[in-house]
Amino acid sequence: PLNKQVVRTVDRTGGTFLHTSRTNPGNVKAEMVPEFLRGPNWDPDSEKKEDFTPHILKNIEHLQLDVLIAIGGDDTLGYANRIHRHQVPIIAIPKTMDNDVYGTDYCIGFSTAVTRSVDIIHNLRTPIGSHERIGVIELFGRHCGQTALISAYLADADRTVIAEVPFDPEKLATLLLKDKRENPSNYSLMTISEGATMIGGTVVEHGEADAYGHRKLGGIGEVTAKTIRKITQQNTIYQHVGYMMRSGAADSVDLMVSFNFANMAMDLVNQKQVGRMVALREGQYRDVPASILGEGVKRVDVDEFYNIETYRPKVRRVSQKPMFLY
Repeated sequence: PLNKQVVRTVDRTGGTFLHTSRTNPGNVKAEMVPEFLRGPNWDPDSEKKEDFTPHILKNIEHLQLDVLIAIGGDDTLGYANRIHRHQVPIIAIPKTMDNDVYGTDYCIGFSTAVTRSVDIIHNLRTPIGSHERIGVIELFGRHCGQTALISAYLADADRTVIAEVPFDPEKLATLLLKDKRENPSNYSLMTISEGATMIGGTVVEHGEADAYGHRKLGGIGEVTAKTIRKITQQNTIYQHVGYMMRSGAADSVDLMVSFNFANMAMDLVNQKQVGRMVALREGQYRDVPASILGEGVKRVDVDEFYNIETYRPKVRRVSQKPMFLY
């Protein structure tokens, strides 16, 4: 059981205490089917995907769970919503460093990811500046460019390219060369979302798709750095920050939100209110219907916060905006 002794160090320890996987019980490849679920006609080479939701529902019933608290992003919470439609009592807690769960202003993990990214960007100024290079720093962000945008805004990066807006490499290279020449230390740097694309190009992916249909992203920063070097004839430094963004213990903002989301979730359990998602909305802790996840998508408000001509954050009017702007 999860008693106080078992969870004693959770708040100061990085990672997911319960561990995690990219398993979608509703979409399992034949080769990934556990041995005890393989029928007599099981074929590891079959292209057919299996839906083991009935097995999940059977286990939940067997365990006599009062409530299932789901913690994660769109994929995890989306599946939680699915089993809730089968009468499983669920409560959702939004947790993703991309901060892109619809229905909440904030998701656990975003502040820590941005804090790590800003620190890394500032540290990278040392080699980029001393070697007088153009730096390209790639950050996580499949569909939503908020981590690249906010990190660039707070670290005062020269330019940023986000997942929502395809970019012109020739134009970007010209702007970065101008930034470099105007910098007394003769360098410039930019951030880029891993899901960004060049105009007319496609997302850089590799590996097989996971159970949610997502292939690994990463590499658009390297492609961009090589392209910039070719256009400007200037040396570049490419850095894929990757999992360093989400490593180590949570920062104070995420601790605060995590503690409060947990307390809210337990209040909902005690009040027997299920099918709800804890959220931050308009600066207040609230709970909303978990079904709100299917009502829209959360992306960077490009018109409000991004200059598509200069590839820069555009933050001017912040009065009455959420703490993290949107």
